[in-house]
Amino acid sequence: MRTLIVSDLHSNAEALKAVLHRVRRKRFEQIVCLGDFVGYGAQPNQILDVMRTFKARKIYIRGNHDRVAAGMDDGRGFNYAAKYAALWTRDHLSGPNRNFLRKLPLGPLNQHGMMLCHGSPDDEDEYVFTEHHARKVLMGCTAPIVFYGHTHLPVIFAMDRHGEIGGYAVEGDITIKLNPEYRYLINPGSVGQPRDRNPASSFAMYDSERKRVQFFRTEYDFRKTQESIIKAGLPQILADRLAIGS
Repeated sequence: MRTLIVSDLHSNAEALKAVLHRVRRKRFEQIVCLGDFVGYGAQPNQILDVMRTFKARKIYIRGNHDRVAAGMDDGRGFNYAAKYAALWTRDHLSGPNRNFLRKLPLGPLNQHGMMLCHGSPDDEDEYVFTEHHARKVLMGCTAPIVFYGHTHLPVIFAMDRHGEIGGYAVEGDITIKLNPEYRYLINPGSVGQPRDRNPASSFAMYDSERKRVQFFRTEYDFRKTQESIIKAGLPQILADRLAIGS
């Protein structure tokens, strides 16, 4: 089964449009979103309308920004810009989209040999950056492959049967063959707000039969997204960071 895997869309409709245009001729049976459909950007309804009605099997989980925007958390742990945008989103969601966010399941989910989570299997707010932390995550579950988001950084960690682990950041388009003797922790990066100094949207495709993961980067017109953020009155930093991928 081929699965399109996206994460951290963050109300960036221009970025999502570019990603879907990139995969329009690629075969996949289902789409996975690892959370944070909304937050930061000014196009939450455009994003959610597309993702709610997507014509494929859908497996979605919520992210921490989705939780706050849906009114299930007050955002106390957010920085100023993130909280401002989440509360702005809460006030601008359509009824169907608000209900959609409220009904999103909390990860982790186990689907066809994959474990899906936003931050980590234990905590949707947890950031996994290091090999030490990745090893702890993989030692705490039995799934052969764990997909996660939240950090906005495309990365792959691999652990062998002895618990030895290695990892590296993924740059550009690349296909990685998975070793059946290893277990993996993989982040597809962010569609709507990349943070690896590359403003191009990042996403992945997982082929469970061929045991491979393909990473992709796709440029989009971030200036249009910046304009929408500024027009909505959201903090300037949320627009500025899109140009440098930070």
